[in-house]
Amino acid sequence: MATDRALNHMSAQPIVEIHEDAAALTRAARARFVQSARSAITARGRCDIALAGGSTPRALYAALERADLDWSALHCWFGDERCVPPEDAQSNYRMAREALFDRLALPPENVHRMEGELEPELAAARYEGELARHFGTPLPRFDLCWLGLGADGHTASLFPGTTALDERTRACVACWVPRLDAWRLTLTFPALARSREIVFLVCGVEKSEALRRSLARDTQLPAARVTPEDGVLRWMIDRAAS
Repeated sequence: MATDRALNHMSAQPIVEIHEDAAALTRAARARFVQSARSAITARGRCDIALAGGSTPRALYAALERADLDWSALHCWFGDERCVPPEDAQSNYRMAREALFDRLALPPENVHRMEGELEPELAAARYEGELARHFGTPLPRFDLCWLGLGADGHTASLFPGTTALDERTRACVACWVPRLDAWRLTLTFPALARSREIVFLVCGVEKSEALRRSLARDTQLPAARVTPEDGVLRWMIDRAAS
């Protein structure tokens, strides 16, 4: 059984759900995915979802194999990507393909990957263009946006101290992350903020301090700066992280 509570001191009035363990968290996240997708498809004829990378989302994606959804109406996007080819073991796209896309009748044209094999700035510009053509506006309007939380407080590839944190107009940027010695592609705060629903999926005791600081709105942590303009902000966490 999850525990829900609104944090009244936060401007977006987030919902916090605490689940007993990783398995319970995955079940609840699956139910949230299906409910949000069905609602969007009923209301607008399609559902646009931004996917997160990492081990916790992978369990969610694998659990969706038998979900009763009109997959032809679902468009899958990515919150971030490593600058590697799509078959690389580090690729978020590869993880999502193996865990979700290959198991479903999802039209290939409905999967919108970031082209991590390209020069980073070009890849970011191409993704911005694809987003703009699909949504008809410079910034996307995702029905559901999944995000993770790093122990350092990063989310998507919005890492502490990087230039991507200062972006105010673009939807997707290339960002050099010094501590990883690597380029990343990431959606920006303005792009995330227009989502109808943002869900942070957080699992494990190693995330507990970052979670506490994010919920306390410590804006030194990028995750704490994610606030929907007019949507729902939800934190789905396991008891170890709480």
